[in-house]
Amino acid sequence: MSQKIIFLFLIVHCTLVIPSTRDCFAQWQPDVRLTNDPAFSYISSNNAWCIASSGNSVHVVWYDNRDGNPEIYYKRSTDGGISWSADTRLTNNAADSYYPSVAVSAQAPALAVHVVWVDERDGNSEIYYKRSADGGLSWGADTRLTNNTATSFHPSVTVSGSVVHVVWNDNRNGKPEIYYKRSTDGGINWGADTRLTNNFANSLCPSVAVSAQAPALAVYVTFVDERNGNSQIYYKRSTDGGISWGADTRLTNNNFNSGISSVAVSGQAPALAVHVVWYDLRDGNWEIYYKRSTDAGINWGTDTRLTNNTAVSWAPSVALSGSAVHVVWYDNRDGNEEIYYKRSTDGGISWSADTRLTNNAADSYYPSVAVSGSAVHIVWRDNRDGNVEIYYKRDPTGNPIGITNIGSEIPKEFSLSQNYPNPFNPSTKIRFAISGTLVAQTFLSVYDILGREVATLVNEQLQAGKYEVEFDAANYPSGVYFYRIAIHSDKLITVDYSETKRMTLIK
Repeated sequence: MSQKIIFLFLIVHCTLVIPSTRDCFAQWQPDVRLTNDPAFSYISSNNAWCIASSGNSVHVVWYDNRDGNPEIYYKRSTDGGISWSADTRLTNNAADSYYPSVAVSAQAPALAVHVVWVDERDGNSEIYYKRSADGGLSWGADTRLTNNTATSFHPSVTVSGSVVHVVWNDNRNGKPEIYYKRSTDGGINWGADTRLTNNFANSLCPSVAVSAQAPALAVYVTFVDERNGNSQIYYKRSTDGGISWGADTRLTNNNFNSGISSVAVSGQAPALAVHVVWYDLRDGNWEIYYKRSTDAGINWGTDTRLTNNTAVSWAPSVALSGSAVHVVWYDNRDGNEEIYYKRSTDGGISWSADTRLTNNAADSYYPSVAVSGSAVHIVWRDNRDGNVEIYYKRDPTGNPIGITNIGSEIPKEFSLSQNYPNPFNPSTKIRFAISGTLVAQTFLSVYDILGREVATLVNEQLQAGKYEVEFDAANYPSGVYFYRIAIHSDKLITVDYSETKRMTLIK
């Protein structure tokens, strides 16, 4: 019986591990239309994240004028983006509510969802906040975060554990400055407003990030600043969870304008990696640029140009998972605005080619990206239906997770080790070795007893070396599973090495 099962497993796998070269790097699934009404549906245009994910839960926010005026709406998926709930209206007043941003904690159980937006119910634009303590099922009351006679706009929110961080623009000082506020009890109570910038020029469109790993004391904010006579990207950080802040740091330095930025952080102190993307006019047209710090924002590398075409590339959004960096933006190289994507699997050192994610005659623009587990999630606004609607797309295996290089010595032969511990509950580690001198396309997948693929642990080009990857089976039932490795060094024409092993999950 076991031989028949393994035979079935191998037949199924043959159709999965020898795809075309294109499919090895992109397993993007079809576009999903999330909204369907005759009014316009918008996501924020200031690069605040309108999508957040943790585990199999994906959360999307937008503003919609189906009710006669713009209101904030929310939608969620609890199965990784396969199916979606009905639209949930989060605001209900006669004034305009717009520019929402959403965050969810990456730490279990990650039930709290946090949303901020701009609201005009008070006669001027103020920042409001709302939270769900049960993963988006029900929502608390609206909380007014700002209270002054000037305009507050462009909020961005992030969270780690029970600490929620919000940044925004505020005109209370006569011109736009960056302000910050935090809650240390999951959004129940809030501290005072903190003014982060103080100069004679405009400071605009902030983006905020915090490490997802406790204690998450480092908070990072990037923004556009005009103090140098043209728009440049600036950065500021707090190393004590938002209590005090360091000096402003200028990240770009050229005679042309730099547009809205997006910031993300990964790792654990003190080895935090901070990644920033923005769009820049230094090349004669707008292009996407990238910069990183590998020491928690103390020192920064050089600017890296991510796009290179004669058209306009705008509004990048960045998300991180370990050493995987994911960037989306919109680009009109095709004659109309389309969504593009690229990623780095080595922490921003090298980058894949541009991947075009949308293909229709209408405009697709202002994308936002999130990652959780092995999946990459994208949301954007799209004109293909004759009015603006919200669309979603995912790559269920686009985020390589938990791959660790455990040795610099080149192995003499390929190998796949038995997982340990085995039996296991709920996680186990798998080691493998790659021999040779060339970069090898490596697949490591997990299958159930029927030969169905349940997880892709590795789908990467890897150098020769010894590696370890973790399989978290918290969401899988007890039983026998198989894991198989396939290594190719010649564009997938032949398999240099493959092996299958068995493991047991006992809960």
